[in-house]
Amino acid sequence: MSNFTDKIKQISPAEKKMLKNMFKASFVMEHSYNYERQQGLGFSLGMWPAIREIYDNKEDQGDALERHLAVFNATPHIETLIMGIAAAMEKEASINPDFDKSSINAVKVALMGPLSGIGDSIFWGSLRVVAAGIGLSLCQAGNPLGALVFLLVYNIPHLIIKYYCTFVGYAFGTDLMGNIQGSGVLDKITKAATIVGLMVIGAMTASMVALSLTGTFTVSGNEFVIQDYIDQMFPMLLPLLYTLFMFYLLQVKKMKATTLLLLSIVISFVLVICGLI
Repeated sequence: MSNFTDKIKQISPAEKKMLKNMFKASFVMEHSYNYERQQGLGFSLGMWPAIREIYDNKEDQGDALERHLAVFNATPHIETLIMGIAAAMEKEASINPDFDKSSINAVKVALMGPLSGIGDSIFWGSLRVVAAGIGLSLCQAGNPLGALVFLLVYNIPHLIIKYYCTFVGYAFGTDLMGNIQGSGVLDKITKAATIVGLMVIGAMTASMVALSLTGTFTVSGNEFVIQDYIDQMFPMLLPLLYTLFMFYLLQVKKMKATTLLLLSIVISFVLVICGLI
């Protein structure tokens, strides 16, 4: 911890201002997404505060901007970590004439996969699901603050982490991910976040997907409810099967979420009219 604090303290006031501007500029990353270079344009714009600070002449600035237009795609919440590392490498390139500038993009590409694995698991797979669960629970109870709580639970940790990742990446430079990967912490964090995310999704499926059969059958004058027997064999089986069906259509058949929503409405109408649910 002391080593971490010392490295952060070594950042000059001018560099801190630069990193704060990079953090602000990073929010254009998803706004300029395209299928040719994905987040490349946004990454280049996010790097502009550092490029402007590090390089004095227009030619070097233009080369750096063009360099960062390369294909890039990472979880938006932790992309500032890669931006900080790239800024540290750009600073070294401006000082050392023998520095291989092509290594900057090589490092970016190498970090996209492992960092996105962590970011997707933590933010998309865990935090967003937890925040949605809390917000939806409040909404179901009739609390109008459910949507606001969802936004706060999700965005407060996201913004804090995104902000400090800029400084951490810049302070530790290219050594940061090498140390994490060497110690095996990266794999443990990814695995733990994935497990938590799956547990939360399972709990939400059981509590928020309501599907039960209304059908009955009579034996020797006694009426039996079909749903009761299904619950005895496998509680919440129908919500699970329907969730897996939606997942199959979404992931395998590549259907749009809007299409699945409309499909669910149609299926619900048909099953209600037929008296099955």
